[in-house]
Amino acid sequence: MVKPIIEYKNDFLEYLDIEKGLGNKSQITYERLLNKFFSWLKSNNLEKLKPSELTKDHIWKYRVFLSKNISPKTKEPLKRSTQNHYLIALRNLLKFFAQRDIAALPADKIQLAKQQSSKSVKFLNLEQIKDLLDSPIPNTRTGLRDKAILEVLFSTGMRVAELVALNKDQFRIKPDTKDLELSIVGKGNRVRPVYFSERCLNVLKKYLKTRDDKEKALFIRYKGPKNAPLRLTTRSVENIVKKHVIRAGLPLSTVVHTLRHSFATDLLAKGVDLRVVQEFLGHKSIATTQIYTHVVSKRLKDIHKKFHSEPE
Repeated sequence: MVKPIIEYKNDFLEYLDIEKGLGNKSQITYERLLNKFFSWLKSNNLEKLKPSELTKDHIWKYRVFLSKNISPKTKEPLKRSTQNHYLIALRNLLKFFAQRDIAALPADKIQLAKQQSSKSVKFLNLEQIKDLLDSPIPNTRTGLRDKAILEVLFSTGMRVAELVALNKDQFRIKPDTKDLELSIVGKGNRVRPVYFSERCLNVLKKYLKTRDDKEKALFIRYKGPKNAPLRLTTRSVENIVKKHVIRAGLPLSTVVHTLRHSFATDLLAKGVDLRVVQEFLGHKSIATTQIYTHVVSKRLKDIHKKFHSEPE
């Protein structure tokens, strides 16, 4: 028996989990994005609307609603990229209906809001990276922890969520260990290897010597509520990075993900194959990794213009 669209939410989330293999955080994101559409249906007395009854006119009205929606954080209209996140979630719900042979509007009938054709990738050059890595003062446990965090981010290209999930028992580092390969579970539950440089390991060794607690997490907080978990959150790491960005005098647009961009850009600039960089980053699709080729191509063009001789 076909149910109203709203009543398929749990079925869709199970589909994302079992058939698409999306992690818990991705499922939570999809649920949040779809709740916006479900709330819109309810506010327009459409909570009984079945998949087959959804029309292009409904989609258009929902798009108008999104374009006029005010973000509670910025107090401004939603960015087009944010509007598209909501629309992509709805597209995937329609794909789910098609996969289940439930009559519904085809997913390709939902058009996304137009955005700028090229998305700039912000990254730091090696001199800026050095300034950032040297910002923490390592003669305190907090400073040493912060330095270890920055070194791990740049050495491995990890996402912030992957970094905060690291545990101490993953790092059985011997005094003569020069490098380390570690398997981590990343986005979409995909397992990939990450590599820690000798410089990074030297800092980690010093940091781990300061840890005489029984806490499981690799990176912990030293301040805050006594009863709260000690493991650093993604927000905590974001704040730590921002603090050292300011101290190092780097562009204020620099965030945790900038280190990941810098990691990838550095590899490509040194001639590493794009497919290899894809593996390093844990991207499911090579198309995601290709955003960096524009940066490298620009560098190559500038180098050619500066150094290549013209016949006289």
